[in-house]
Amino acid sequence: MAPARSVVVGLLHPGSMGASVGAALIERGSRVLWASAARSNESARRAEDAGMEDAGSVAGLCAQADVVLSICPPHAALDVARQVAATAFAGLYVDANAVAPATALEIRGVVEAAGARFVDGDLIGGPMGPGTGTRMFLSGPDAPAIASLLSGSDRGEAVVLGDNPTAASAMKMSYAAWTKGTAALLLVVEAAARANGVEDALFGEWARSQPDLPERLAAAHHSLPKAWRWSGEMDEVARSLRDLGLPDGFAAAAAEVWRAVTEGRLPPGDPSRRSTSGDRS
Repeated sequence: MAPARSVVVGLLHPGSMGASVGAALIERGSRVLWASAARSNESARRAEDAGMEDAGSVAGLCAQADVVLSICPPHAALDVARQVAATAFAGLYVDANAVAPATALEIRGVVEAAGARFVDGDLIGGPMGPGTGTRMFLSGPDAPAIASLLSGSDRGEAVVLGDNPTAASAMKMSYAAWTKGTAALLLVVEAAARANGVEDALFGEWARSQPDLPERLAAAHHSLPKAWRWSGEMDEVARSLRDLGLPDGFAAAAAEVWRAVTEGRLPPGDPSRRSTSGDRS
């Protein structure tokens, strides 16, 4: 791979997280490309604001890039890998998506068959920015080369987990099982209490004996716009648990909760009732 300051990174695709990673890479000296074909005006705005260059198409991006970095919803990760493989890209392919280790291995097989080398990755935290503490976990023999691209950044930190080709995905699955899984559980508990007419009593008792839960529930509500993506992420968590012979029902149920939120089958509660009950206690 070329020296760090001349590395060309092709980023697919510049959502809120992807654009922030692109900006962090540019700040540390990389040139970052994106592909505008079939992308939205909002994606174009984010890419432009981040300082990314438009390569036009995925093929045009892959023709110039030393590294292709995939940051997309988990259900699209394998398809993005196939699009890149179709261009015969032969550089470093980094899958930084919330997928199960088995899915990461599928992606690895696709890109390596086309001539690329594979790095497993995941992102924990919100969009990168000064002081956010967002971390990119990386694994595989080429992980240190990718980590070097963020060296010295105050927008995000790269953490190398070793040569295991799916360690980063395993880390993300373990982390997300708790964060997204417990958030889904709190939404269901709230809905059940509301349906049974004990919502205020529950919130009052939480304020007395489980004082962290109202804040955690509020965070779950704040995350509702992400439900469409989190359902797929929890499907991947369920797959990762199932592949280990562990119970996967927790994660499968959480995936269904986030699907129900997306489809309007699980409407959110009233935030004012939560805060009022907390004040009373």
